Amino acid sequence: MKSESRRETVVNRRTFLGLLGGSGAALMVSSRSRASIAHASASPRLPNFIIIITDDQGYSDIGCFGSPNIKTPRLDKMAAEGVKFTDFYVAASVCTPSRAALMTGCYPKRVGLPYVLSPAAWIGISPSEITIAEILKTRGYATKCIGKWHLGRLPQFLPTRHGFDSYFGIPYSNDMDLPPFPPTPLMHDENIIEQPVIQETLTERYTEEAAKFITENKDKPFFLYLPHTMPHVPLHVSEKFKGKSARGLYGDVIECLDWSTGQILDTLAKLGLDDNTFVMFTSDNGPWLQRGENGGSALPLRAGKGTAFEGGFRVPCIMRWRSKIPAGTVCSEAAATIDLLPTIAKLAGAEPPTDRIIDGKDIWSLMSGVPQAKSPHEAFYYYTATDLRAVRSGPWKLMSADPARGDGDALYNLETDISETTNVIARHPDVATRLRQLVEIMRDDLGDTMTDRTGKNCRRPGIVAAR
Repeated sequence: MKSESRRETVVNRRTFLGLLGGSGAALMVSSRSRASIAHASASPRLPNFIIIITDDQGYSDIGCFGSPNIKTPRLDKMAAEGVKFTDFYVAASVCTPSRAALMTGCYPKRVGLPYVLSPAAWIGISPSEITIAEILKTRGYATKCIGKWHLGRLPQFLPTRHGFDSYFGIPYSNDMDLPPFPPTPLMHDENIIEQPVIQETLTERYTEEAAKFITENKDKPFFLYLPHTMPHVPLHVSEKFKGKSARGLYGDVIECLDWSTGQILDTLAKLGLDDNTFVMFTSDNGPWLQRGENGGSALPLRAGKGTAFEGGFRVPCIMRWRSKIPAGTVCSEAAATIDLLPTIAKLAGAEPPTDRIIDGKDIWSLMSGVPQAKSPHEAFYYYTATDLRAVRSGPWKLMSADPARGDGDALYNLETDISETTNVIARHPDVATRLRQLVEIMRDDLGDTMTDRTGKNCRRPGIVAAR
């Protein structure tokens, strides 16, 4: 992370696309990429990208991540055919901030979305942001979002205004339908087609839409973003999966999601797209432990959703690309959803925006199994809302003191203490000092309301909707 601050010019979506079409394209796309756009017919086909994320699924709620009572044969097979990331992170342990980070490659506070949005919110993802979908559109990709968006419910915030050709899903969490809010709607593009949404068959309908999109775009590059509604509570599953799991209703829901992933993989195989399609499966944050049997498990990690412990931020992650990612590999280097934007941009022959800070890094060396490849992150930061709670560097994690609790800093070695049970700060004062310096760098950049009670303004404002 760089400590120097800098003033940056915000480029909105229209300007960004205009630059790509004119002499200013050098700001966003390399000369090699521009040449490939001009000679697309003579170039090898660009890869397809599929990102599947579940909602509130715990670290150990997949067979290959240690679940003792949830059967996930398709995800286990996907891991056997690709790479399993054991130290993969989201940039927030709750919904909206996590999704904002994935779409933009930035920490949520940097893009002005550090809090969960309710249906009453008049804000959403800023028009100045550049999403993964928008970058891929410059390379001729077909794009679709299917599932829970949660980056703003008003038309100007919906997927169709942020790089996606079409949208099918719900605009926010499925439990946000209690009075005074209206019933949760199902949307097609920017229109409500069902209200309240029938949730029992929602995963199956998402899957059908995904298979249809893949089939319709089999002859051109595509990007499918599939943020599932489940297993966020209230849990729903169709009769086909109900009562099948030893883990109860929660297990039924996860096993349905496993089936869904299998259907998508089968569609790729049927169409001969396996070798040219990157598929990723992960969760938006850790499990909602307060929901008891209706929540997941993060074991052996500590705590879950809403916290800065590993159970809130570290999530299961599987990546598969049969011609590019070595089968049956495991990566224990730190990587995160913020890394997807720069990595996917590179793989598509484009570049991330260069007029702004992008917190994510290119992690292709980790994904492709380069020997001795290391995490590109000197530090990874754990923000809960606008509070900087922790930092990880290498195996070390420093949890900052919380004035509200009156406790002190805590240092954990995540290689030897994955459950964060033993504070070793007294034994490694030099490590703690180094990590405190990294924390101060980030406080100088984005602020920390837990410490100074003021924080800093969002770097890229403009998310407030006209009322």
